Amino acid sequence: SPYTAAQLEARIRAVLRRMGAGGSDRTIVVHELEIDAAAREARLRGEPLGLSRKEFDLLHHLAANLGSVVERRELFAEVWRQPYGGADKTLDVHLSWLRKKLGERAGAPVYLHTVRGVGVKLVDPSA
Repeated sequence: SPYTAAQLEARIRAVLRRMGAGGSDRTIVVHELEIDAAAREARLRGEPLGLSRKEFDLLHHLAANLGSVVERRELFAEVWRQPYGGADKTLDVHLSWLRKKLGERAGAPVYLHTVRGVGVKLVDPSA
């Protein structure tokens, strides 16, 4: 099936990331949130968040695309290495765990903003 330019770009970015290109081992800092890819650790205001493997992968993927809406389909492909099922609640469950650890609620987002019917974006609350 033909891909849109955006899907193709996302796939290429994903392959490059898996190959370790683009400095994927660097620490991403977003306001008071630090995501250390090499150590696979995330900290908020210096405190470790104690994320599961999937929670970390989800947060890291969103942070690597800071400010951009990442489609649910891309998150399933990248974080779960699965085709998107459409009605799968796995993503929502992991997002709610992640929100809890970040001390926020879906109704009052700070870092994690859901874009209904599209996906999720990580934003810098100080920007």
